[in-house]
Amino acid sequence: MKIVVGDRNLLPHRGLFESLVPEDATVSWHRRFDEDAIAADLVDADVYVGGRVTPAMAEAGRGLALVHVAGAGTDKIAFDALGSDTSVLTTSHHEDSIAEYVVSVAVLLRRGLIQQDRSLRSGVWATSVYDDLIPQPRTLRGARIGFVGFGNIGRRTWELLRPFGCDGAAVTGRGTVDAEVDGLRWASDTSGLICLMTESDVVVVSTPLNSMTRGMIGTSELHALGPDGILINVARGPVVDEDALFDALSTETIAGAAVDVWYSYPDPHGRGEPSRLRFADLTNVIMTPHSSGVTRDTFVGRVREIATNVCRFAARV
Repeated sequence: MKIVVGDRNLLPHRGLFESLVPEDATVSWHRRFDEDAIAADLVDADVYVGGRVTPAMAEAGRGLALVHVAGAGTDKIAFDALGSDTSVLTTSHHEDSIAEYVVSVAVLLRRGLIQQDRSLRSGVWATSVYDDLIPQPRTLRGARIGFVGFGNIGRRTWELLRPFGCDGAAVTGRGTVDAEVDGLRWASDTSGLICLMTESDVVVVSTPLNSMTRGMIGTSELHALGPDGILINVARGPVVDEDALFDALSTETIAGAAVDVWYSYPDPHGRGEPSRLRFADLTNVIMTPHSSGVTRDTFVGRVREIATNVCRFAARV
């Protein structure tokens, strides 16, 4: 069995992965995404592990029996080009790390700690103790949390937030969340989105990106969130309309945002602007490079699950 690994996030755990896959497996590692090099390596491969499969890679890997994404999304997999006998699997294990990120940035934004840090570096003590125009910040106790999407990430985030004394509600595509079971005040399908935005202090976006969710949070929804509201997007950038978000932040239509997912992505060397708009000039946004789920815990969990699935596949053939 030949396994090609094209996800560099697994490289720190190479030894663990190779110790868990079948002993007779040959594992070929790629330190960066080079479409031509990976395609050439897939010609005689049985398994590919990576988040992106282009049409050219799928054509080269006609013998692939398994494509295993080292993550939860399949939006970069050219399904139409893959062979009909190729299975595609995903994995997650990022919900703990992303939930921790959400709680962290919620505290930072709600307490105004980022602005305080920036001001103090210039000798300004930006606190209500010295400036009557600065309101005393609020803790998370009693904060109304709205979830747009309530899968593994939403549920784990809610588990961390509940001990702070927060109140929760959720909207999902199917509208099948049982509010009572999950300890939410209410839950509905996306017809309740404006209501959710209106009543929430912090909105956590973790819904998948698809034709129904693209741009689902736009000008009207952000106006509903209001000048005290905070938006945290850990889903995909285009779930939130790019122009509407920039306008809402720059005009302080909303209080702030933490954005971990973007509208454009870098070159293979990690260089490139995350948006055509100057979010970097805004003082009320925390910008992170799609890193909310990138921790050692996440990728050790993924390596173990991927290796387990490869072994199950090998036992069947």
